[in-house]
Amino acid sequence: MGNLSRKEFDLLNALISSKGKTSQRRLEELTGYSLSTVNRTMRELAAKELVDDQGITMHGLAAMEPYAAKRAVFVAAGFGSRMVPVTLNTPKPLVRVNGRRIIDGLLDACLAAGIDEIYIVRGYLAEQFDQLLYKYPMIHFLENPAYNDANNISSAVCARYLLQNAYVFEADLVISNPSIVTKYHYTSDFLGIHMERSDDWCFTVKNGMITEQKVGGLDVYQEVGISYWDEDAGRKLADDLKTAYEMPGGKERYWDQVPFSIFPEHYQVEVRPCQSSDIIEIDSFKELKAIDKTYDV
Repeated sequence: MGNLSRKEFDLLNALISSKGKTSQRRLEELTGYSLSTVNRTMRELAAKELVDDQGITMHGLAAMEPYAAKRAVFVAAGFGSRMVPVTLNTPKPLVRVNGRRIIDGLLDACLAAGIDEIYIVRGYLAEQFDQLLYKYPMIHFLENPAYNDANNISSAVCARYLLQNAYVFEADLVISNPSIVTKYHYTSDFLGIHMERSDDWCFTVKNGMITEQKVGGLDVYQEVGISYWDEDAGRKLADDLKTAYEMPGGKERYWDQVPFSIFPEHYQVEVRPCQSSDIIEIDSFKELKAIDKTYDV
């Protein structure tokens, strides 16, 4: 793990994302810190030679490296039964929405963020994923032989040794704001959309930290299937996923219940807020028809 304070990390990350010299007023907007906090922290960073008059230095970039996402793992083995009939011949992540495969948007967002070590866990109609290699030759595939007999925890078990400093993506999300996939993370986090009321899987959040996962609630963050796991959490997941999978009823679990419901004492995970306009999960054929009229025939 790195040695930066949270304020130092946030300011360096803001400098990287704004690509070049940035005014302190702009850093105030980007970080949400007061101008006096920005000024003080920038002086501290300059004293450590992590920034200079031109912005972040090579030392600064090196200090950010322990916080960089090293890889992305896509959970993509399932059948997508609620999307029938379109998934009868096509895995859900490869379904086209307005002419583009669902997974392409997520893959492009990873590459734009500088994450090019990419693994896809596949199962249903696995060979169809080979078509991705024409556009994305860097992809590695992991085979999930249990996809038909277990929930998506089986896919996470297949990838359990790859989860340190790693993104985990549900592969059926239509992304419209690729910038929500970011290279640097101070700690483990899970994307969520703040809702006054939700009937879906959601998080209770206190002081920015996820304290509970549940279905439905008031003043919650609706769960978005994009998460990041730092080195420590990824190491724990490698063990906890396997333990949970082998428990009675473990095969019926969703993988993300492991850190939030089965072994919550092992993890501290921040919520990373995003907007409902940034990304959408298409849960049914009816929702697909509403987004892409070519299916409404």
